[in-house]
Amino acid sequence: MTDIENDQIRTSVREHYAGVATQGVQTGQAGCCAPATGCCGANPEASLALGYTAEDLAQAPDANLGLGCGNPQAIAALKPGESVLDLGSGAGFDSFLAARQIGKTGRVIGVDMTPEMLAKARVNAEKLELSNVEFRLGEIERLPVADNQVDVILSNCVINLSPDKPAVFREAFRVLRRGGRLAISDVVATRTLPSALASDLAVLAGCVAGAALVDDLRQMLADAGFEQIRIDVKPGSREFVKDWFPGSGAEDYVASASIEAIKPSAAACCAPGCCA
Repeated sequence: MTDIENDQIRTSVREHYAGVATQGVQTGQAGCCAPATGCCGANPEASLALGYTAEDLAQAPDANLGLGCGNPQAIAALKPGESVLDLGSGAGFDSFLAARQIGKTGRVIGVDMTPEMLAKARVNAEKLELSNVEFRLGEIERLPVADNQVDVILSNCVINLSPDKPAVFREAFRVLRRGGRLAISDVVATRTLPSALASDLAVLAGCVAGAALVDDLRQMLADAGFEQIRIDVKPGSREFVKDWFPGSGAEDYVASASIEAIKPSAAACCAPGCCA
């Protein structure tokens, strides 16, 4: 894609999620990784189906806009004192769950390119009195984070929206410390999307059109320097994908997946971005 096309995609996505932040999703309106009845897991039953627990939902109810396609917390194995980066942090739901797991000695940075989402996240952080979380405005292809700063990167149904996924993974590699890890829930393509789906900006903002093929994602991660790459496709997720754009057949081409990878330790790391 050209830079102009990339900017058009980012603008479309930003406008879409600004609307979600300020107005929510109207009943009967599809998109934003959402069934026609609401925005993804915006209702408790849908969030539970994505892998969250009732306890998770009770911890930050105002931050759960239901914009995910899984639960990255389930594979993150967060530990007290760790530094965490949440890519596309939205209203802060996953950031707040992480903040409670890592404790007061840990730190969470949420990055989002939508000012309306950042405003909502900051209000939510104040309500929850969480002092170990901060939110920064920025694009995930150009992270506002210094080199070798975080132990874990979380992301929930966001990287598929990026028009430059290799840049996202290069940036993730740069900001991770040696031995740091990715814990991502995202939508992946299980086969090539038909042009009618792939070229539709509404379907892109709905987490479908931008999905990359599994083998391509694996190569992007390897090219960025990651090791121990694991992409676990969830076939059962097609049941909720079917509701995002009813009648489109999207569920035949995409599915939710857990994506894990490690930045090599000091002994093994020789890729750009490994050295402090």
